[in-house]
Amino acid sequence: MTPEQLRRLHDNLPAQPCLLGLEDYRSTAVLMLLLLLDGEYHFVLQERHPEIPQGGEICFPGGLFDPDHDADTEQTAIRETVEELGIPQERIAVVGALGTLVTSMGATVDAYVGIGWLKGLEELRINGSEVNSVFTVPVSYFENTPPEEYKTVVREHPTCVDERTGQETILFPAGQLGLPERYTRPWGANRHRILVYRAGQRMVWGITARLIYELIRMMK
Repeated sequence: MTPEQLRRLHDNLPAQPCLLGLEDYRSTAVLMLLLLLDGEYHFVLQERHPEIPQGGEICFPGGLFDPDHDADTEQTAIRETVEELGIPQERIAVVGALGTLVTSMGATVDAYVGIGWLKGLEELRINGSEVNSVFTVPVSYFENTPPEEYKTVVREHPTCVDERTGQETILFPAGQLGLPERYTRPWGANRHRILVYRAGQRMVWGITARLIYELIRMMK
């Protein structure tokens, strides 16, 4: 490293630590949409169509950041909400950004809070190819109902097996690289917290539950 390179490094380093390696994650965004119904704000939640990934699960509207259409992830959240729920963009007001959730499944989720200027769900034009149903839950329900907490184990797997053929593929050749033998097998046992809210007969869990949990924490 030359003195000139060191000066350039100094100029490029951030003032505060930031997340590194985000290029290895899928960039996604959601809109935590609120409706004012009978004098109280409700979350608008949707059940995913059974034939798409995570079919049947409860979520907020959202999806993958598309650099061809989105200047930033706020635009992603709005675009996906318009596409999925059929609410005109001019009837969405973004209150602000809740934050970024780094998931154990290889994605980052930028969450935004927004208000839908609608009288009720009957004004939505739901995209039936992506959304099976839409419902609301009062924000106060989550204020007064602590989530159930569970744990899963997240491990590093150096190989994967094709479910159809049973053929194993080596993803990380630890043996060939001369690394300790333990890395030729799955390693690590990080405990991952999963939150669950029971909203009637529906289970609000995972990413959606965590975002609600964090929003409620910020309200206190």
